[in-house]
Amino acid sequence: MRVLLINGSPHEAGCTYTALMEVANRLHELGVETDLVQCGKNPVQDCIACNKCVKTGSCIFKDDAVNETIELLKKADGLVVGSPVYYAGPSARLTAFLDRVFYCKSAPYAGKPAAAVVSCRRGGASASFDRLNKYFTICGMPVVSSQYWNSVHGNTPDEVRQDLEGLQTMRTLASNMAWLLRCIEVGRQQGIQFPEREPWIKTNFIR
Repeated sequence: MRVLLINGSPHEAGCTYTALMEVANRLHELGVETDLVQCGKNPVQDCIACNKCVKTGSCIFKDDAVNETIELLKKADGLVVGSPVYYAGPSARLTAFLDRVFYCKSAPYAGKPAAAVVSCRRGGASASFDRLNKYFTICGMPVVSSQYWNSVHGNTPDEVRQDLEGLQTMRTLASNMAWLLRCIEVGRQQGIQFPEREPWIKTNFIR
């Protein structure tokens, strides 16, 4: 089993990374492998709704890690997305990244457990957490819970490491992710597949 981790922070070894590594280390202890994608510091093009990806399955913009992430997510069994909190919301770089990962390409992600992790100095965690979870719920991805909302607090990695409850929340999240992945695998072995979807009924509100 393999879980994809996405670090939406420009700081490759900062607070968000520290939280994600707490998740990754527990997953490794439980026999689950991980891959890590770093959004990094470079600009990320936002989605322009050109719909070219409907035919190709990949994004027309190729100067960042979006297309690599799409392929990794298709192969992964689960997903954890991490973001710093900026003005009570997730990183704009990350949301631009995820818009392109998910827009018109999300059918292969259905049924894969997913979770969001957020890092803040003080406030805005729950709003950021809510925003990120919407990517999963629109795609039929089961949202993995923990013992609290998946957030850590601190202004530096060292401060995050002092947030003992936050780190415990990360470990509990990882344990729950590993448990759900195993449940899904056992179900699949017993012939239980993800529910077949009805054809999409798209209703516009302007006639």
